Amino acid sequence: MSTTMQKISIEKVAKSKIDQIDFDNLAFGSVFTDHMLVCDYKNGAWEAPKVMPYQAISLEPSAKIFHYGQSIFEGMKAYKDTDDKVWLFRPLDNHKRLNISAKRMAIPEVPEAYFMEGLKALVNLDKDWIPQKDGSSLYIRPFIFASGKGFHASPANEYKFIICLAPSGSYFSGKVKVLIEETYSRSANGGVGYAKAGGNYAGQFYPTQLAAEKGYSQVIWTDDNNHEFIEEAGAMNIFVRINDTLITGPTSDRILDGITRKSILQIAEDEGIATEVRKITVSEVVEAAKNGSLKEMFGAGTAAVISPISTFGFRDVDYDLPELTESFATRLKKRITDIQFNRAEDPFGWRMGI
Repeated sequence: MSTTMQKISIEKVAKSKIDQIDFDNLAFGSVFTDHMLVCDYKNGAWEAPKVMPYQAISLEPSAKIFHYGQSIFEGMKAYKDTDDKVWLFRPLDNHKRLNISAKRMAIPEVPEAYFMEGLKALVNLDKDWIPQKDGSSLYIRPFIFASGKGFHASPANEYKFIICLAPSGSYFSGKVKVLIEETYSRSANGGVGYAKAGGNYAGQFYPTQLAAEKGYSQVIWTDDNNHEFIEEAGAMNIFVRINDTLITGPTSDRILDGITRKSILQIAEDEGIATEVRKITVSEVVEAAKNGSLKEMFGAGTAAVISPISTFGFRDVDYDLPELTESFATRLKKRITDIQFNRAEDPFGWRMGI
């Protein structure tokens, strides 16, 4: 969807709060920049986006977001290179996926011009907030929710599209210990697992809490039918390396079409790493761990880029993965981040300057 738009109105803060921020100690997604973008859907159309000071929003108790959960979001980042130039990474893919999620949740799709021009205007205004410490970036959270009123179980007639920015440090530090889940499911065939719907993540919290009580930091999700196939790692796509082949599950109704996932597959091909996109059984992974052919497992997503898994648990047994001096995870993460931060050539056309 592509629609032209008039110039975005911008209201700047009277005084920035940037001098109050400790950029050397940024927790992920807990500090927010001076401004945000807001765009309202009313009378059957999206109004012109506005950039305004970051502030609380007012909703009536009858707003449908509170009752029927029409809410979707995206996760992106902005980066600054050593020359202070600002870059985005595959933003058109985020726009496309936002609208895929919107369609599944009966939310009006956002025109490309509104998304891209609004995003650029906001990031340009708050570009001084982009941290340059290694592993840090400006996290970008576009989201849409139902603001229209009513208790009737039907789609709302009004929505808000908002983009907020959060300068953030590394999402994960070190490797993670995960538990293969056999009771709860993240999503089901015909469901909304492929959409970035807020409820998908809310439904993960309780099983993850149970895993944390056992000493694990995340859950490996399996299919909803027989819990036979590995599908995702927490809120990330998952990769498994058996011998020298990198394997990830195919996208489906249940699995998010991750932008980092797609980037890893393309870089791996470019690097000559053998890849397979196919279903991965839990038994295959356990057997590979036992016979030593399981070399790596890692999650892939916007926040952490790549998060290596050090141990996985299955049926009361923990399996440790080997410590590798030259891992695929390290190699692939470096390729991606070098492109993101403009430290290397981008043969794929993913990097966009603003």
